[in-house]
Amino acid sequence: MIKYVIYRRVSTAQQGASGLGLEAQERDIDIFLNQYSGQPYTILGTFTEVVTGKDTGAVKEERQKAIDLARRNKAVLLVAKLDRLSRDVADIATVIKTVDVKVACMPHADKFQLHLYAALAEQEREFISQRTKQALAAAKARGVKLGGKRAGHKASNEAVKKQADERAEKLRGIVKPLVAAGMTTREIADELNRAGLRTVRGNEYQSMTVSRLIKRL
Repeated sequence: MIKYVIYRRVSTAQQGASGLGLEAQERDIDIFLNQYSGQPYTILGTFTEVVTGKDTGAVKEERQKAIDLARRNKAVLLVAKLDRLSRDVADIATVIKTVDVKVACMPHADKFQLHLYAALAEQEREFISQRTKQALAAAKARGVKLGGKRAGHKASNEAVKKQADERAEKLRGIVKPLVAAGMTTREIADELNRAGLRTVRGNEYQSMTVSRLIKRL
């Protein structure tokens, strides 16, 4: 009998409280178990964690519990996507040396392929980050004002909404590639803040602000 330990991770406290992201992970894991897993199988435990993927130094207590349980029982650690396990190549390499890992959306991938995929994904994120910086610099060179209104400006709600819509369109070419690369809303907010961008009201971008921005797009 194949033994599995399931690990799920969401990237913000809001997602952890609302269940956003968990439903999709559960769906992918169910598909793997029903269509790709050898039969019969048993699930020894399910661990869920709320932690920012970019913070590779964060203490992932639930993940460690899942790894320990899988190692003790010679079970397979099952995650929905590789980035739910980690976004850091060295971290992933350490885990897959410790226990057998299966990724639901890549059901046939072996350890070497998972390591390779993690390395390629990391390179892609670094490239997109550089492309974002160049796109911002080019926009500023064209005279596009990306700084937004400063706090304290008395504008009507309609005017603010209109400006927010216009801002979203200006940032479309920057935000969309970051979303496509699988970055979380927290990570996208960090990229925008590092570039010196501010919201219409002159505030730094937060995870929720980016979520609303993506919805506008």
